[in-house]
Amino acid sequence: MPESEILVIGGGIAGTSTAYHLAMGGHNVVLLERGEIASEASGVNAGNIGAIGWGDSPNLQSHLTMGSLELFKSLQLDLGFDIKFRNSGCIQAIQTEQEYDFIRDRVLSLRSRGYSVELLTNRETRSIEPDFSPELPGCMYISLRAQADPRKATMAFASAAAQQGARILTHHEVTGITVLDDGTYQVAVSGEDFHAEKVVLATGAWCGQLGEMLGIRIPIVPVRGQMWATSVLPPRVFHTLSESPLQWHQEQGNSSELPPELTHNGETRTTRHLYGRQTQAGEIIFGGDRQVSDYDLNIDAEGIEVNRGQAVEVMPFLKDVPISRTWAGTMPFSLDGPPIIGKIPQRENLYIVSGMASSGFGRGPMAGKLLADYIHSGHRPQVLAESDPARCVTSIE
Repeated sequence: MPESEILVIGGGIAGTSTAYHLAMGGHNVVLLERGEIASEASGVNAGNIGAIGWGDSPNLQSHLTMGSLELFKSLQLDLGFDIKFRNSGCIQAIQTEQEYDFIRDRVLSLRSRGYSVELLTNRETRSIEPDFSPELPGCMYISLRAQADPRKATMAFASAAAQQGARILTHHEVTGITVLDDGTYQVAVSGEDFHAEKVVLATGAWCGQLGEMLGIRIPIVPVRGQMWATSVLPPRVFHTLSESPLQWHQEQGNSSELPPELTHNGETRTTRHLYGRQTQAGEIIFGGDRQVSDYDLNIDAEGIEVNRGQAVEVMPFLKDVPISRTWAGTMPFSLDGPPIIGKIPQRENLYIVSGMASSGFGRGPMAGKLLADYIHSGHRPQVLAESDPARCVTSIE
């Protein structure tokens, strides 16, 4: 029975970052991934990295976004991994005069609290993003936002962890977890048992299934996001793109059984949502739908066309550019909204890092570091109080 001090289950961006930072701290770490590294949401997302600054009173969101931004920079600039990182900035399109008023007030509020955002007119926006629609009022410009190749970045964290001594084992699917009498864990993996003092659950939308093996309920909902891409084109899109978040500040009509900030209530679309970028290789990629789908990755062609229409409103040249491919992934949304990062109180030495919704790629690196710091020191970083599993994880009766 292979033994380790800490067993990390899950080879996505959060799991590989956790393994890397634990190994850096001198811990004996084994990471188990049922497929390949970055084979689920961490490898198929848009690659957008969101950050608006630390602010005057940094909260969890500030730490996760700005901390992750620095870790992505470190991967490429300090450790030498080519993850296609670029601090491109972001243009958040404003569609209506109502949105313009909302963003104007939002910019004033954010800037008063120390964040780095600007309100640009249409003319100012087109001066830095020439194909931006001349029909829209303008944008919120966020200079700190960035982009990277999600698969390459996740694999880079796994490689960095291995360089620090962690064992990265792919095609190792966990089929059972048992708490032994001494409080340690026996983890069954495809006919082989692993033994560990501590276990970290980092399996994204599948954390609930691992929780059931341990007799606990982890309220994470699988949400399908789907994306589309053009063929390779010359450079046309220079920033990451998104839209005004006004819709998330209005009543969406979702029931109490659904997480916040979805685009659908059942099969009914309740709001629009858009994000995208042009990759270094030249593809222009967009997505936006967030729909509870019970792990169904079949493409909703109508949803793709709706999203494409929204992208054309922002970048009209896309009207004449055909879609070359589509794909989907499953994102982990916590039922009450915030991430779930920390120690699970119902079991000794059991930790979790998940529930980062559609922003897992851009927040996962720092989430892994914060959890690794917690495990290494034995003291919870104060900022993780906002993500305490005790608020929502319960025992199964």
